[in-house]
Amino acid sequence: MSTKSRKQDHLDICAEDGIEYSRRGGFECMDFLHNALPELNFEDIKLESEFFGKKIFPIMITAMTGGGDGTGKINLELAAAAEKHGFALGLGSQRPMLEGGSEQSYNVRKVAPSIPVLGNIGAAQLAQYPMEKIAGLVSKVEADGLAIHLNVLQEMVQPEGDRDFKGVLRNIEKACEKLDVPVMVKETGAGIGREAALKLRDVGVKWIDVAGGGGTSWSKVEYERGGAPRGFEEWGLPTAVTILMCKDVLPVVGSGGVRNGVDAAKAITLGASVAGASRPFLLAYNDKKLDAMCAEWKQQIKICAMLTGCKDVESLKKAPFAVTGWLKDWLE
Repeated sequence: MSTKSRKQDHLDICAEDGIEYSRRGGFECMDFLHNALPELNFEDIKLESEFFGKKIFPIMITAMTGGGDGTGKINLELAAAAEKHGFALGLGSQRPMLEGGSEQSYNVRKVAPSIPVLGNIGAAQLAQYPMEKIAGLVSKVEADGLAIHLNVLQEMVQPEGDRDFKGVLRNIEKACEKLDVPVMVKETGAGIGREAALKLRDVGVKWIDVAGGGGTSWSKVEYERGGAPRGFEEWGLPTAVTILMCKDVLPVVGSGGVRNGVDAAKAITLGASVAGASRPFLLAYNDKKLDAMCAEWKQQIKICAMLTGCKDVESLKKAPFAVTGWLKDWLE
C-alpha cells in the first residue's frame, strides 16, 4: 500500500469511535483548587507562550494529515482557524512528499501567515533520505521548525511498518546540526519519558511533544487496518505522568487525551508550555464546529486561570491542584 493511501486510512479511522485509550491521560485525576478571591480582571488575563520564536495562545493543533486526497482542504481550514485564534499548527507527516507526492496539501501559509507552522517527518525517514531532502520539506512549506515523530509502537503493529530504529538518536542530532530551523521531537501516543528527553536535549532538540497515552491509540488504529500482534492497545506512558517527567528537561507540548480547554489548562499546570490536540479538531472540522470549538477552548483556559488567580501562563503553571485516583498511585 502506498504511503498516501495509508495516510488516508489513518484519517478515516481517526474519525470513528473506539480508537482512543480506555484510560484518559490523567487530567481526570486532577482538580484545581478554587480561588474565591482571585483579585483579577478577566480582561487583564494574557495567556501567551513563545513557540518557535513567535507568541501564541498556548494551544497547538498537532500533526494530523497531509498527502491524501482531500487533505489539503482540511489543512487549510485547520490553519485558518489556528491563525484566527493564535494557535500553533503541526502538519501531518510529509513522507508522501519525499516519495514524489504533491506538496499542495501542506501549503497553508497563504491562510496562516503569522503563526508557527511545523513540518513533520518520521524518525525512520531520517536514515532513508539525505538531509538536503529533509531541509527541502521545511523550506517548501515555509515551516518555522521541524517535528520529528517517534512511533515505534505504531510501526511494530502496522502491517507495513518499519522495524529498524537503530541510529535514530544520531540522525536526530544530524538534523539539529544541519537544519536552519529548530527541531521538536514528538511521540505519537505512547509518551516520552525522562531518560529519552535527556538524550534528546543533549543532541540539540529544542522542544518535545510528549504525546502520551490517553488520546488516540495508534495501536487500535492499526488494528483496524489488520495490524498484529494484538495486546498493545493500552501501551504507553500516561500524558500527565510524562509531562511531569519532562517539564524540567525541555520546553513541553502536552498532548495525548487533551479533550477540552480545562484539560489544556491542566496540562499547562503540570508543566507544559503549550497544550496540544489533534483528533478533537478533526471531529470539530467534520461537524463544521471548528471555529466555535477553538473559541470555547480559549474561553475555558482563561476561566481556569481566573478561578485559580492566575494572570498569565507562568502563574498558571504554578496553580495549586489536588491529585486523586490512579494518577496519585503513579506519582507515589
